[in-house]
Amino acid sequence: MKLHSDFPAQLNLVTGYGAGFVEVNRERREGPLVLLPDGPVLEWSVSTFDQIDEHAIAGLLGHRPEIVLLGTGARQRFPHPRVGAALSGARIGLDVMDTPAACRTYNILAAEGRRVLAALLPT
Repeated sequence: MKLHSDFPAQLNLVTGYGAGFVEVNRERREGPLVLLPDGPVLEWSVSTFDQIDEHAIAGLLGHRPEIVLLGTGARQRFPHPRVGAALSGARIGLDVMDTPAACRTYNILAAEGRRVLAALLPT
């Protein structure tokens, strides 16, 4: 699916997604990634849903987001409660959804100026 926006060009925004990829600012990315409104798009160290644990999430805390959107691939899957506890202990919100929904939600929150972080597994 292609997403088109009228948001400021300096934001990192999802401009499309599909089987095995997410497109950020019209650049196709394959594999797990970490996306923030500003700065580089980063590869995420997990390659499967089963690798998402409190250690994988702890690596995201240095970005100091106010909310983490966890895109779990083609379907919504919930990680172990320790994952949420690691974030809530740092006063960071967590929202878990399938990756397409996480992409759409990320764009909305980034456009609102929120300090959102999307950790996305491909669909």
